[in-house]
Parts: sequence; C-alpha cells; structure tokens
Amino acid sequence: MSGCARCLVSGRVQGVWFRGSTRAQALQLGLSGYARNLADGRVEVLACGEEDALARLRQWLWQGPELARVEAVECEAVVLESLPQGFEVEG
Repeated sequence: MSGCARCLVSGRVQGVWFRGSTRAQALQLGLSGYARNLADGRVEVLACGEEDALARLRQWLWQGPELARVEAVECEAVVLESLPQGFEVEG
C-alpha cells in the first residue's frame, strides 16, 4: 500500500546538508517528493511511496546527516491529487 506523508523536522537541520541527504535517502527507498527549508528554521519533507519505505524514511529523519541535531519530527498523512515525480531539493 502506498501513501504520502508530510514531516516537519526541527533542530539544527538547515546548513548541515539535511535536504540533500534526505533526497539521497528517499531515492534509495524509492520515494518521491521534496525537502525544503522553512523560514522558521525547520525542514519540510513531503514523501510519497510504499508505507514501509515511508516508515524507514521517518525513522531516518530522526537521525539525519552527521552534522544535524534533530530535536523533533512531526509527520502526518496527506492526500494529494497528483503524486510528485522524482525527489527535489527546494529552497
């Protein structure tokens, strides 16, 4: 079964290659979506794909790349009219 999840990641997650690392992890898991910085210092991740792959990405978001210091990950299921293609890193 597949679906989409939107996650907000808080902590030291900007300027530490978090978005690029998230993209690499998502692509490895066969997920599509995006990772982007938010003005409040968090990173927003939208990921779509198989539920087990989404669960693995959610678990990875708690760790992130080496220089990140994740304090919180809040995820919710979302329904999209059209699924994203590929996995983008956005501003």
